[in-house]
Amino acid sequence: MAPLVEDVGRQDAPRLFPQEYRSLLETFEHGEAIFLVTKDHKLADSYYQMAFQKAELLQSELQRVRKRKEDEERQRVAEIAVKAEEEQLMREAAQAELLLREQEKIQAETDARAKVESEMQRSRKEPNQPTTTKYTVRRGETLPQISGRAEIYNNAELWPIIYRANRDQIRDPKRLWPGQVLTIPRHFSRNDVENPEEIRRHQVR
Repeated sequence: MAPLVEDVGRQDAPRLFPQEYRSLLETFEHGEAIFLVTKDHKLADSYYQMAFQKAELLQSELQRVRKRKEDEERQRVAEIAVKAEEEQLMREAAQAELLLREQEKIQAETDARAKVESEMQRSRKEPNQPTTTKYTVRRGETLPQISGRAEIYNNAELWPIIYRANRDQIRDPKRLWPGQVLTIPRHFSRNDVENPEEIRRHQVR
């Protein structure tokens, strides 16, 4: 009987069920006292039997508490796993989106270079074309708009060529005046086109 009481005590019963455990100890100790003092084995056995029943009930409750804690722990671990998986999926989605944007940027740059190269090749294939032509600015026009006209370059990104050819009369590439007569170069190289620092500095639209 004593080992059973000790076993219940080792299972954290004093903390989880203090009143029940104290009642168990009192019943068991009362039986021990009767057995040692009065030698009334029958009465002592009745207390031992009650102590045994209380111990069994406590063990059942302890098992229930233990199972509940195990279930809660499994649930906690499962929730952590789900959250970790969701975070991983979000990271992968963000990386995929970043990669897609980089690919789109590279493709756009490639397309722009190809377009410029095509324009230069077309220009080289027209040897009889004059070296320069003239264009009269209309109200509200910008250099990219002029550069994008079909009879000019058909490409708004080539506006720096016009700007450099007319610096003597264009102090600010963002402002043109109606009636200005611009020189339009017809033969140019890649170096004339690729000047990102100038584009960033003026940001003409």
